[in-house]
Order: sequence, then structure tokens, then C-alpha cells
Amino acid sequence: MRGILASELLKIRGKMVWFLVVLGPVGVILLQAVNFGLRYDYLTDQYADDLWGGLIGNVVTLALPTLLIGIAILASMAAGIEHQTNAWKQLLALPVSRSAVFAGKALLHVLLLFVSCTLMLIGTLALGFVLGFDAGAIPYGRLAELVYYPFLAALPLMVLQVWLSITMANQAVPLTVGIIGMIVGMFGSRFDDWVPYKWPHLINAAGEPLYSVACGIGLGVVLLLIGMLQFAGKDVK
Repeated sequence: MRGILASELLKIRGKMVWFLVVLGPVGVILLQAVNFGLRYDYLTDQYADDLWGGLIGNVVTLALPTLLIGIAILASMAAGIEHQTNAWKQLLALPVSRSAVFAGKALLHVLLLFVSCTLMLIGTLALGFVLGFDAGAIPYGRLAELVYYPFLAALPLMVLQVWLSITMANQAVPLTVGIIGMIVGMFGSRFDDWVPYKWPHLINAAGEPLYSVACGIGLGVVLLLIGMLQFAGKDVK
């Protein structure tokens, strides 16, 4: 798996994939910089009791739809390399199991989104410093929770997009599913607790974000195993 992941990382070197990994969090932070820059007095008065909490909440509001559309775009671009060069036959002819190839693509996708989320966390801290917020009042635990928990809760959506992008040569279909998923996900907080598009919002009847994370990880692993088995027996052109 280490070799497969290294190969996948080599394939995307010099591609637009890394640009998009950086663009998502940078775009969110810049938008919030403009938001706080234009309404600094109003927002700092509104969040006077918890300036960092107010900033983090505003960042997360934009970060969630960015995460959902980023899931679709990155999966499509990573899988599109083989589709565009008709390299699937050569790849699958290598002495590596098909299930390992699928797992490698999924692992690459998770890694790219993890990097993007980490940049979001760093960017949020940097913006807070620029705005003059007290460095000693940073809620590190809350910031990490609101950045990484939605990422973990969205694992089923990541695996779904990887599966669609790998098995369909026409990337318009996976991208359409991703766009629809982003729109649906923006209203996910209104759904029942069993709907995966609600899980990244970290809202549930129990009032415990970790339940949403656990559901995301659990279903994500199940879908990964199903995808590996299905891909192992599928003829990919």
C-alpha cells in the first residue's frame, strides 16, 4: 500500500490537484478576512465574549460546502488521470491486486482532503492573529474538532465519489453527483440522523458530535470494503 500511495502521489505531481487542495482553504480564509475586514467592529462586538469562537464558526460555515464539493472534484481529477490516458489496463496489469488499487485511490483522496483541512486550521489561526485576537485564548481543541470532525464524518461521501470517479469514464456523472451532494449537504442539518449528508454538520439527537464521526468512519469503512470487492471483479476500460 505504501508503494501504491507513493505511485499515486507521483502521478499528481505537477497537476492541478495540489492547487485545488490549497485553493479551497485559502479561498475560505480570504473570504472570512474580507468579511471581518469590512464588518470588524460589528463582528467583534457580536462575538466579544468569544472572538475565536465567532471566527471559527464563520470559517466552518463556508468550509462545509467547500469540503463537499472538494470531495467530488479531487476524486474526479485523481481518477481522471487514468481515464484521460487510457492507462487502466496498464495499471491493472501490474502485480498489484485490484482491491489494493482501489484502496490506494481512496487513501490518496483522504490524504489530500486531510492536507486541505490542516491548511484550513492553520489559516484560521493566522487570520485570528492578523485580526489581533488574543493568542492565549485560542480554543485549540474546539478548532481541531470543527475542522477534522466534519472531514471524518464525510468519509462515506469520499468513498462514494472515489468509486464513481474510478468506475465511470465520463466524469460528468461523478461531478454532477458531487454538486447535488453539496447542495443537499448544505441543508443536511434538517435531515434525520441516519442520513449521511447530515453527519458532517455534527448534529444529532444525542447532541454528541462523536456519534456523527463514528457513523461516518463506520459506513466509510464498509463502503470501502464493498468498493474494493466490486472493483476487483469489474472490467475497467
